[in-house]
Amino acid sequence: MHDRLADLEKEYVEVEARLADPAVLADQVRYAEVARRYKELEEIVTRYRRLRGLRNDLEAARELYTEADPADRELLRAEIDAVEREIAELDEAIKVLLLPRDPNDGKNVIVEIRGAEGGEEANLFARDLFEMYRAYAARMGWSLEVLGSSPSDLGGFAEVTFLLRGPGVWSRMKHEAGPHRVQRVPVTESQGRIHTSSATVTVMPEADEIDVEIDPNDLQVDVFRSSGPGGQSVNTTDSAVRITHKPTGIVVSMQDEKSQLQNRAKAMQVLRARLLQREQERQHAEQSSARKSQIGGGGRSEKIRTYNFKENRVTDHRIGLTLYKLDKVLGGELDEIVDALLAEERSRQLQAAGSAA
Repeated sequence: MHDRLADLEKEYVEVEARLADPAVLADQVRYAEVARRYKELEEIVTRYRRLRGLRNDLEAARELYTEADPADRELLRAEIDAVEREIAELDEAIKVLLLPRDPNDGKNVIVEIRGAEGGEEANLFARDLFEMYRAYAARMGWSLEVLGSSPSDLGGFAEVTFLLRGPGVWSRMKHEAGPHRVQRVPVTESQGRIHTSSATVTVMPEADEIDVEIDPNDLQVDVFRSSGPGGQSVNTTDSAVRITHKPTGIVVSMQDEKSQLQNRAKAMQVLRARLLQREQERQHAEQSSARKSQIGGGGRSEKIRTYNFKENRVTDHRIGLTLYKLDKVLGGELDEIVDALLAEERSRQLQAAGSAA
């Protein structure tokens, strides 16, 4: 690990110099790439330099300890213990920073929520999940933009797609992907019986044009009249857009905006995200088709999380975490669950890195 850290420190110095290069400063794209790498390295190198200094301090303190009077040894022992604790903490932090970076870190995300099994109750639950993520985004200081939606008869969502922008949004949202199950008495239930329904959540990294190259000849673009609420102009003009990517068969439709151009832009945004995710699945076949595992069939037997209203309970089945604060979770207090999922991910990565070493 020492050799790797020394190499990263050398690269850090080189990258720091490139930031002052007039040629780099004149190229905004190149400058952004160099600045991003500088920030990544700074986090590691700062800790490495601190660790190196602490190890020198520890060596000096131990030499003093062997030569000190008994009266001074107690103070030196306390100093040595404190330095050893900080060294251990820095060691652990550096190991985590050296883990392979998720290629999507730093990207914004596009989230799709669909009502799955359970009819109108599933659509109502899809809206509950949307409101939960909207509240969580507000708590995190992220911005949320609805790209498209298909409202259901009772005010739920058959489908809703939205964009989240903000720091750490991918790392904190990626584990939300998959089937979510709800157990409660539906508003349509006259006898008070608890039903089980589900909604699916898909989380995709937003793709820049540089990430995904799309040949216009591969697109079939259809325009049609929007349906549903949205005002007179929405329902009487051909503003809705359906884009089919012919090589993959992926279809994206947008109709929320009054302008055909706006709907097309949003449809392309979602299409790029789906194509990026598809390509990442191909490159990482060992992850066994991430998007399919996210969506699943939407059946009751498949779930990553269960929301039980009667017991005010939420259970994440992947890590066996149960909280009796469903009301708070649906109000956007997701950090306890998200932090536990991230901790489990880091633990598995560290274990794998230790086995490889």
